[in-house]
Amino acid sequence: MKTTKKGFTLIELIVVIAIIGVLAAILVPSMLGYVKKSKVSSANSTASTLQKAINTTLIEIDEQTQDSGSITRVHKDATASSSPIIFDSTTATGYDTKLKNYMEKASKIAFDSRCVGGACVAVAVALDSTYTGTAPSGVVTVDNYKSYSFSGTSNLSTALNAAALLASAS
Repeated sequence: MKTTKKGFTLIELIVVIAIIGVLAAILVPSMLGYVKKSKVSSANSTASTLQKAINTTLIEIDEQTQDSGSITRVHKDATASSSPIIFDSTTATGYDTKLKNYMEKASKIAFDSRCVGGACVAVAVALDSTYTGTAPSGVVTVDNYKSYSFSGTSNLSTALNAAALLASAS
């Protein structure tokens, strides 16, 4: 009686491993591009959400005290995790908790915004040291995100100025 062993030969296994290697070499670089694109998109989405939260807070300020038109900037510095959210105005104090109610992330990220006439027109957000996002979006893209990477307030200001310019053009 003959017993035959069934299984893969060494050559078949090497061919399969080679095919998997070629597919991995093709897919890995394209997947890295998707990761960058998703992080830039996330930063822009966070900036858009923050802009809406700031606008909602400004509406509440206007309903309560009628002075939201004097607020020209809302920002949070990244130098310390416990740094406060600052509403630049002579009369607007204590509104950081209202903003935190609308956006939980507001106290955890660095951001700067420009307000005109009681409405937030542009926001720049630094999610981490590499990815910065803006609202209106379109300023920071996958192609230029490194030029806006957060290495201090200067790049955040550059992104904010570009977003404000984009907002004024539309």
